[in-house]
Amino acid sequence: MIPVTFKGSPLHLAGVLPSVGQKAPEFTLLANDLSPCGLQDFAGKALVIATVPSLDTPVCDTEIRRFNKQAAALSDTLRILAVSCDLPFAQARWCGAAGISAVQTLSDHRDASFGQNYGVLIKELRLLARAIFIVDAQGVLRYVQLVSEMTSEPDYDESLAAAKAVV
Repeated sequence: MIPVTFKGSPLHLAGVLPSVGQKAPEFTLLANDLSPCGLQDFAGKALVIATVPSLDTPVCDTEIRRFNKQAAALSDTLRILAVSCDLPFAQARWCGAAGISAVQTLSDHRDASFGQNYGVLIKELRLLARAIFIVDAQGVLRYVQLVSEMTSEPDYDESLAAAKAVV
């Protein structure tokens, strides 16, 4: 497991980071309208799943805006999801204020099933670690990037190249 830190202080993650090549783990998240949303809702679509601690932080804001701009241009068969433990109402407010239209925000606040199933739930904070998961249209995990320092941005070029490879 890659050690994860926040400003140099170590954090502990719950669950196990899934491996490339395995079936993407199931999850249940909440959409902005409070409806449940799971992996099965994206059957037949490739996914870029960006997990972030909170959309209301500068690094997360920058990251999701960048995915909204760059990854959205890749293909109509690719969906971009931003998953955090923010409340669905806060996610909807942030999307409106930021002009986000190509990224779907989903909340893991209720039971943290995504965080646990994907090994990115920060035990100390009950927030998600910064990571990128790319799932192909058959539901197989094709790319995983866990960012070791929470205040750092992911490697956009590498993750966007991986996204291009699955569409």
